[in-house]
Amino acid sequence: MQDAANPFRHHPNLATKIIPADESRFRTLDLSHMDREMRSMGLPENWRRSDEDREASRRQTLEGRWGQDMWVFAYGSLMWDPAFHFTEVRRARLEGHHRRFCLLSEVGRGTPEQPGLMAGLDTGGTCNGLVFRLAAETLEEESRYLWRREMILRSYKPEFLTLETAHGSVEAMAFLVNPANPLLLPPMSLEETARRIAAAEGYLGPNIDYLENLADYFEVLDLEDDELFQLRDLARTFRNG
Repeated sequence: MQDAANPFRHHPNLATKIIPADESRFRTLDLSHMDREMRSMGLPENWRRSDEDREASRRQTLEGRWGQDMWVFAYGSLMWDPAFHFTEVRRARLEGHHRRFCLLSEVGRGTPEQPGLMAGLDTGGTCNGLVFRLAAETLEEESRYLWRREMILRSYKPEFLTLETAHGSVEAMAFLVNPANPLLLPPMSLEETARRIAAAEGYLGPNIDYLENLADYFEVLDLEDDELFQLRDLARTFRNG
């Protein structure tokens, strides 16, 4: 009989593969330090959303959902480093959206002259990932960490979608790409995507390291994404060529 108090009851093998919330660097993220760092690199004062604007987004998105559990869909680094406490995790599949390297990175993984690419959730196709359940009694606190982690910029827009799991369908909040984001690129070939990733590097390191880390974790978490692995192989070829 499964232990209902164990968040990993459906997938015991994930217990050692997901960073505990209290060990996540996002849990203690110092935005004032980030502000100083970004400004030292020439970014404007308003390089990120204001704290008030970010909080307004959180309240608006979660309006009418207080007092109940909430699922969150993770398709990138949120899978292994969610930075929030959760009561259940499941493997999940989303129809109608896919993971795409479509967001320009002009600082972290690239430069304005040679921007890198970060992953987002775009329309069309399918996407495998994980869903985490936040308990109703912790939603107020834990969602603050989630918003501070994912909604510092205006890259994403939160939306509730239906996902399929082996234990039934769930409605989960997903961070979709914001179509109004000026850093959002139109679709491009896998080869062009790989070339850009192979060539870019920012203050966080080479863009290909970000891709490698994502692909490595997909293998660790035993998730399928043939296109992701193909993209990694192509980027390695261009990087070494």
